[in-house]
Amino acid sequence: MFLRFGSWRVGLAAGLAGLSFCSTMAQDRFAGTATPVSALKVAKDFRVELLHTVPKDNEGSWVAMCTDPKGRLIVSDQYGPLYRITLPPLGTTNGLKIDKIDLPIGQAQGLLYAFDSLYVMVANEAFQGRGLYRVRDTNGDDRFDEVKLLRKLDGGGEHGPHAIVPTPDGKGLFIIVGNQTKITELSGSQVPKHWGEDLLLPRLWDGNGFMKGVLGPGGWVAKIDPEGKNWDLQTVGFRNEYDAAVHRDGDLFTFDADMEWDMNTPWYRPTRICFVASGADFGWRSGASKWPSYYPDTLPPVVDIGPGSPTGVTFGYGAKFPAKYQNAYFASDWSYGKLYAVHIEPDGAGYMGTAEEFITGQPLPLTDVLINPLDGAMYFAIGGRKTQSALYRVTYAGSESTAPSNMKLAGGTTRELRRKLESFHGRPDPKAVDAAWPFLGHADRYLNTAARVAIEWQPVATWRERALAETKPDASINALIALVRASATDEPHRKPSDPKPDPSLQPAVLAALDRLDESKAVSANKTQQLGVLRAYALTFIRLGRPDDATRLKLAQRFESRFPAQSAPATSRAEPGNFPGATAALNLQLGEMLVYLAAPQAATKLMAALEKAPSQEEQLAYAKMLRVLRTGWTPALREAYFNWYVKAANFRGGASLAGFLRDMKNDAIATLSDAEKIALKPILDAKPPKRTALENLLTGRQVVKEWQVNDLTPSLTTGLQHRNYDRGRELFGAVGCYNCHRFATEGGAVGPDLTGIAGRFNPRDLLESVVDPNKEISDQYQAILVTKNDGETVIGRVANLNDDSIMIATDMTDPNAFADVKRKDVKSIEPSKVSPMPEGLLNTLKEDEILDLLAFLLSQGDRSSKYFR
Repeated sequence: MFLRFGSWRVGLAAGLAGLSFCSTMAQDRFAGTATPVSALKVAKDFRVELLHTVPKDNEGSWVAMCTDPKGRLIVSDQYGPLYRITLPPLGTTNGLKIDKIDLPIGQAQGLLYAFDSLYVMVANEAFQGRGLYRVRDTNGDDRFDEVKLLRKLDGGGEHGPHAIVPTPDGKGLFIIVGNQTKITELSGSQVPKHWGEDLLLPRLWDGNGFMKGVLGPGGWVAKIDPEGKNWDLQTVGFRNEYDAAVHRDGDLFTFDADMEWDMNTPWYRPTRICFVASGADFGWRSGASKWPSYYPDTLPPVVDIGPGSPTGVTFGYGAKFPAKYQNAYFASDWSYGKLYAVHIEPDGAGYMGTAEEFITGQPLPLTDVLINPLDGAMYFAIGGRKTQSALYRVTYAGSESTAPSNMKLAGGTTRELRRKLESFHGRPDPKAVDAAWPFLGHADRYLNTAARVAIEWQPVATWRERALAETKPDASINALIALVRASATDEPHRKPSDPKPDPSLQPAVLAALDRLDESKAVSANKTQQLGVLRAYALTFIRLGRPDDATRLKLAQRFESRFPAQSAPATSRAEPGNFPGATAALNLQLGEMLVYLAAPQAATKLMAALEKAPSQEEQLAYAKMLRVLRTGWTPALREAYFNWYVKAANFRGGASLAGFLRDMKNDAIATLSDAEKIALKPILDAKPPKRTALENLLTGRQVVKEWQVNDLTPSLTTGLQHRNYDRGRELFGAVGCYNCHRFATEGGAVGPDLTGIAGRFNPRDLLESVVDPNKEISDQYQAILVTKNDGETVIGRVANLNDDSIMIATDMTDPNAFADVKRKDVKSIEPSKVSPMPEGLLNTLKEDEILDLLAFLLSQGDRSSKYFR
């Protein structure tokens, strides 16, 4: 998936630079008044009104909203009470009335009016403690007079309990909880309760110690009854999903957070829209341990958004908007000031989507958004962390029809089939295995996941032999994963009272995997190869290390396959291939070689490390090599530790330096005393200080200061028979991976470029790289902040606090920030310089430039016309 920026024309250099700023800035924006409407970039024909600038000292900073049956808003200060707001009629901003709710309740990060009650999720240690409360008007005088704690929750703050969402059947509530809140006492669960960390190699915790020691399954969603007595776990594995909303088809969607300290590492996951599928585990694990979305035992997002801080979400149902926006999923990003309209479409049993920037501003710390069913307008709030808060209204002023949309969704039969499989979740049922088994091998991941979860809930003895005997590749992979998961958990989650796994199970599973792994069908399908590797890994993680003979046999087999190669480009796509599949397969093979202590692991993986085109891929190989104890030569050891000298100038999130330190220390712990003495000069070496760009281009010589006209003639005939792998290597060599994602790899400070061919032709793409300053869309400009003392700061607003603005100043370094006090700001205006550096192509030959352009235009497809 990739970002689609709606109907606005995106400047080409801006599309690559990818930093979103509004063009109109005012000094008083940072001095106690709300962001003016004139400073917002708004989708065509929509109108925004500023209804109320919140007086910080009296009403705080608002972070949660809901409507009551009379169309009034109820809002909460993050650190204070609740307020009820009577809104002005459409067409005027006059007449807004605010009443404080004078009860011992507030500090909410979730509000919902349902079942004649106001539900309040208190995130801080206040009142009767963190948890879910019910507030009622017991005598009908239109004033709340009763506060009742329904469930205290263990965890809080900004990663604690969040939203409350009505279930589609109108009979219950969904509770949305972040990853610093323990799972509460449950009356039921759709998620099989044998979750684990499921890491093949020793864990690398966060480099700054954030959430060190905290085990999965991370953020979770539960369904409860209106009285809050029965809690049924629905889904796990999120990082910090703040809010959720129900699709008209009855499915729940959430906006999950990234870990910004992970940026420019292979374990970074962007903020993303996820379909909250029953029984699923979305794979958040603390530190450098997030599961990649291609694992068969997790699910992918509907769409990756990018860096940000997810807050409130809502579907546009009930809005007096054109049908496209009535059906959109609106998702708020607090840190970068963006309200996305995500257009979600059915895709088999699941969904796919594209994201459009609906409203943007700097600063615009969005906290919540809703549609008022009585007036059909959208309302959004800004604030949080004691920043300036305000309330806005959005209406449509164009000529398109705003009649209620009756959009019919395609593929309803497939989704109904998924729901039938989900009906077997959470309980044993003698019909479940036969009903679910035919779908274990289905190509639709939501169907095969629903089937696997249904089977994991059944007594293992009733389907063990069937799993071991299954011969269809995809069905066999999922059946064996289910068998291993349901038979044992991993060591971090294992309790002394847990029964030991049947010792006969591992040899039986390995025999089935060997048969599968050596089949012709699997050898030609990278997705199946990845699935087989994951099944082997889970077998070792949960059932124990293999005996030495098995270890050596598998080590030799996997050594012969590393590095995996891509098939030559043809008009037919490679079976089971996807963008980034070969790189993913090599990383999983690499981990397996280290785990099995393969004789050639050090030699092969060091060669891969030295050839890896991106910082992220290098980090992945260095991370696995840090725990390898065998197969090293003095020369390989020197090369490995010299890599840390180079890596010291890598740029990334706030934890990158700590990750590198801990990786190096882990590797040093594998050395003998004699090796430590021999390597001491390298271990103690201090790297030369370089800028991020200098570090990227070290060792490359300038070929020519290229101009667009130098290369234009070659675009007609030169973009055929190009080399995909060399294009990928060059994408890393000139620093593109440092800022941009492409085919699931790379950084995230710039936009995902996988779909750039859908927006730019070859010449326009070339021009945007050669001359990034020629055309900069105001939507993507950096800002120029001039301080009272004359000092200037260029960048983008990345974070806010009570009295300061954090500005990201270098797109090649996600950890480069300038902290500017609001009182010191004299003026803010658009920068005339693109955040994208000039001269990136000057170290490339013409033939290399054509390979790079072909790679970008291919959308990650090796069978693209550019390689034939």
